[in-house]
Amino acid sequence: MRSFVRPGALAALVAAADVAVAQQSPFSIASTSDIKKTAATVAWDMLQYYHGNESGQTPGILPGPPPAGDYYWWEGGAMWGTLIDYWYLTGDTTYNDLTMQAIQFQTGPDDDFQPPNVTLSLGNDDQGFWGMTAMLAAEEKFPDPPADKPQWLALAQGVFNTQASPERHDDTCGGGLRWQIPPTNPGYSYKNSIANGCFFNLGARLARYTGNTTYSDWAEKTWDWMISVGFLNKDNYAIYDGADVSNNCTQINKAEFSYNNAVWTLGAAYMYNHQTGSDTWKNRLEKLVDHGLETFFPDGIAYEPSCEGVGTCTTDMVSFKGYIHRWYSTMTQLAPFMAPKVLPVLKTSTEAAIKQCTGGALGRQCGFKWNTGKYDGRTGAGQEMNVVGAVSSLLIGDAAVPVTGDSGGTSKGNPNAGSKPNSFQRPETPVTAGDKAGAGIVTIIIIGSLCTALTWMSIGA
Repeated sequence: MRSFVRPGALAALVAAADVAVAQQSPFSIASTSDIKKTAATVAWDMLQYYHGNESGQTPGILPGPPPAGDYYWWEGGAMWGTLIDYWYLTGDTTYNDLTMQAIQFQTGPDDDFQPPNVTLSLGNDDQGFWGMTAMLAAEEKFPDPPADKPQWLALAQGVFNTQASPERHDDTCGGGLRWQIPPTNPGYSYKNSIANGCFFNLGARLARYTGNTTYSDWAEKTWDWMISVGFLNKDNYAIYDGADVSNNCTQINKAEFSYNNAVWTLGAAYMYNHQTGSDTWKNRLEKLVDHGLETFFPDGIAYEPSCEGVGTCTTDMVSFKGYIHRWYSTMTQLAPFMAPKVLPVLKTSTEAAIKQCTGGALGRQCGFKWNTGKYDGRTGAGQEMNVVGAVSSLLIGDAAVPVTGDSGGTSKGNPNAGSKPNSFQRPETPVTAGDKAGAGIVTIIIIGSLCTALTWMSIGA
């Protein structure tokens, strides 16, 4: 078992981060043992960016939010989800106690991942990412917390219940979640695909795990809304970022990001699996994957078309490749007919990912641009997280399918979790659910001049 080293490690690892190191990557995925060794090393490197287990630091979060550090609250939740998958696929328990401590510390006073200290950047998608991590812990039978602590399934239900509350679904744009939760937060007037995608994803997974049709009804409703508002293109299955409520979501920001495609693809796979091979969800899943492979894996290598080529990817965006690798892999467990099309692409992409991990003082830091074959000099937790997710996901073929409450799941639920009234809502506001909107990670919309298209700036939250 490897020890978790901290002091001075990050400084040593990234001392040469601004200079591309012309050397061969030390990593290999040629065998199962190579995959596990590579994933273990990159996981260790990723955690050198985490300081929450140090004296005086906050458990669960990466340094931030800006200007205190590069990372918004949600990315910590994404990292722990990556490490749960890492444990599940490799069997390495090194970071399980760290993961348990981190997630439990961020559950908030109502056990629904709304801690007061993150209110100024709390979006529905931010909360949703932590909720999906809790759901993952239940599905993969991550060790259950002590009986006096919030349980994984109950935490996921708490997130879902708060987001399903009428207070978060107003009539603007015909419904749907907004980006931000508190009305005073910048971006509250924006509705987007990632906030609604996290909610859809959780609904599909809770439906499968519990058998409760309330969850699947919400998933169906959310899918239909995405089509009706035009965020999900019904012809080519492109998923666009979102739009502002000031123009009734008619001026859509058509930027496409891989995690939008991935979160909806995984949710569709859960709906397909839950509904015992539904032709409707099979068709939807196939179209999402076809568009996703064409758009986000040109030449078989993960790529962010809306920002990578022009160098505008934010700290949030440089973590997206790991999610599409992880969620596409899990999708093949729930819909095995997709495996022959998807898994070879993910392997090719992973080969490219490890090839460019040649940076830093140890010659193994990973950058963001996988398709160049060279380390790009930009390091961070997101870049390492991408590679951990991609490499460990190569073991998906030997992993058990995510469990349900009837097939071995042990996590205890609470159907009423997180159902307290929304304390962020303005008392005089009659608006309900959309008051908490959605894009907590990606893009914040700023309205330009009258009658012109929205301009956007990603701040990641």
